[in-house]
Amino acid sequence: MSFLIKFQDYFTFEIIYLWANLIVLPLWILLIFLPNSNLSKVLINSITIPLLFSIAYIYAAYQIFLLEIPIYNVFNLYQGIDELYALFADEGFLIIFWLHFLAINLFVGSWIARDGIRNNIVKKIIFLPLIFVYFTGPVGLLLYWIIRMVFARRFSFNE
Repeated sequence: MSFLIKFQDYFTFEIIYLWANLIVLPLWILLIFLPNSNLSKVLINSITIPLLFSIAYIYAAYQIFLLEIPIYNVFNLYQGIDELYALFADEGFLIIFWLHFLAINLFVGSWIARDGIRNNIVKKIIFLPLIFVYFTGPVGLLLYWIIRMVFARRFSFNE
């Protein structure tokens, strides 16, 4: 039982935030510079990282439950920007959304890198949309679609 208490004392929302960022930054560097490497395939294009983010996400949700914060408060975010702001004021919900953001952006970046390789788009050109995805998500995806239309001479609204 004391192990569990020590574990909970160590894995605070702040520690989860720091570890998530320490994990994701090297992965983005790997994705940008070595998208087709075996290391990228094992770490980024497999279940490894989503599994780690999922465990952290579930653990954060569990901590929210232990803190007796009503989980249904998450639905208040649809009522307006003030409710979203209030929800993000809670560390637990903020870390859940941050993990969600990191995981989804990494997934989109991974898809762009793989799709660029499939379509024989030069790695140096894929660099820019990957940087944009890291910082701006949807803008990077839009930039990639434009590049894909030009270089792959392929246009479709679906995969």
